[in-house]
Amino acid sequence: HVQLVESGGESVQAGGSLRLSCSYSGSTFNNQFMAWFRQPVGKEREGVAAIYTGGGSTYYRSSVKGRFTISQDNAKNTVYLQMNSLKPEDTAMYYCARSNRYCSGSNWYTWAQYNYWGQGTQVTVS
Repeated sequence: HVQLVESGGESVQAGGSLRLSCSYSGSTFNNQFMAWFRQPVGKEREGVAAIYTGGGSTYYRSSVKGRFTISQDNAKNTVYLQMNSLKPEDTAMYYCARSNRYCSGSNWYTWAQYNYWGQGTQVTVS
């Protein structure tokens, strides 16, 4: 069965950088629509970035464009989220997710589009 395991979250100062990793297993890594979501305490889960592993198409929420980069390593079956110029408002639990369908620019950020989720990794920016 599909498993997603996130890692890389930690506490950093504002302006710093982190790289989150999502290790994928249980089915072929190629041609999957995968995303990073985050959920601040007391708030709803929101889409941060997404990637189609079969072609490299990427999507970002506006508040992270230019600061975050989503990428993949097919040899390691891993999706990354490079986060630069971190701000306190980036503080959240970050989740990796996989959809059973190819999402579009109009719905990739909707959590209901995703069928598999990791356990999350905490990012704290102070």
